[in-house]
Amino acid sequence: MKLLIKQRVFSWSDSYDIYDENGNKKYFVQAEIFALGHQLHVSDTLGRELGMVKQRLMVMLPTFDIEVNGQVRGCIRKQFSFFKPVYELEFNGWRCEGDFLAWDYDVYAGGSVVVHISKEPLHWGDTYVIDIARPEDELTALMLCIAIDAANCSR
Repeated sequence: MKLLIKQRVFSWSDSYDIYDENGNKKYFVQAEIFALGHQLHVSDTLGRELGMVKQRLMVMLPTFDIEVNGQVRGCIRKQFSFFKPVYELEFNGWRCEGDFLAWDYDVYAGGSVVVHISKEPLHWGDTYVIDIARPEDELTALMLCIAIDAANCSR
């Protein structure tokens, strides 16, 4: 299954619309305008909050906690690297590897790819496609993608 994430370009804060593979709006992401650091809230189409990505402050490298249904499920920490993005995940037992341009990411559970995230160039605002192997990982994959985008914007 796939999700398409499109950033709203003309918005006061970071906001994204998320669509399923049939083009139906499925989720909405809205950042808190006056928050210190990134605080991104993920809601369904009825406005019910499902999760949040929150930046930790006072750390050397970008670090984000991921909450789902009010519970902290883990964190993602951007590591120092020269040639391609490296993230340390304490989230869902997954590990993440990015490519040289920071446009494509593979997320592994054990030795298998469970999520592939690709950034589409030549769009107004950030646009990502998330290819998810298991439907039950949809929300966690979305939360991870949002956290990676926030970490990349924190450079």
